[in-house]
Amino acid sequence: MTMSSDAPLGIVGVVDAVTAQLRGRILRGEIGSGTPLTESAVSQTFGVARPSAKAAIEQLVATGLLVRTAHRSARVVGIDSETVRDVYRTRTRLESAALRELAVTRTVPDAARDANAEILAMPAGPDPATVGPDLRFHTALIDALQSERTGRMYRSVLDEVRLCMAQVQGRRLLDAAVIAAQHADILDAVESGEGERAAALLEAHLSSAEERLVEALDAD
Repeated sequence: MTMSSDAPLGIVGVVDAVTAQLRGRILRGEIGSGTPLTESAVSQTFGVARPSAKAAIEQLVATGLLVRTAHRSARVVGIDSETVRDVYRTRTRLESAALRELAVTRTVPDAARDANAEILAMPAGPDPATVGPDLRFHTALIDALQSERTGRMYRSVLDEVRLCMAQVQGRRLLDAAVIAAQHADILDAVESGEGERAAALLEAHLSSAEERLVEALDAD
C-alpha cells in the first residue's frame, strides 16, 4: 500500500491534547458557562494552527461541553435545571437497564467495587475528590455489559455527566460516606439477582444528587 509522504502526521495528537486541556479547564470551572471559545483564541492560547483549534472545538461540541448556534462562536454549555434533569434522566435510563441485565447473571464488576472502596476510604463529608471514583463506579456498570455500542452511547454524555457531578460536589452537596453506602446497596442487589431493586436504588441515588443540584441552581 502506497501512502503520500505529505500526510499530516501528528495532527490527531495535537487536537486531542488541546481538547483535553480545554475539557479540563471547563470541568474545573476555569472557563465558565457561556464563555465563547473562538478558533482564533484557542489557536493563540495553545500555539496551534487554526484547523487544529477548530477540530478541538468541534470535539467538545460533540460531547456537549460546548454549544454552537448558526453564525456564532461556540460557547461553554450552561448548566441549568432543565439540563441537569435531562442528563440525570438519561443516566437513569441507561444505568438502570444495565443493572437489570447484570442482576440476571449476578455480575458485580470488580471495577465498581474498587471505585467504591476509594470513596469509602475518604474522610466523611462532602469532597470534590469523589467525582473521579464516583464516575468510574457508574461507568463500570455500563462497561460490564461488554457492549461497544452501549458504552459508546453512555460516553457520548459522559462530559455532561462529569460537569453535573463536579457542580454537585463543588457545592459540597453529597457526603462521601452516603455515596459509598448507596453504591454498596446497589451492588448487593445486583449480587442477589434483584434487578428491579437495584434499579430502584439507583434511581433514588441519582435523584438525590439531581434534586440537590437543581435546588442549588434555582437558588442562584
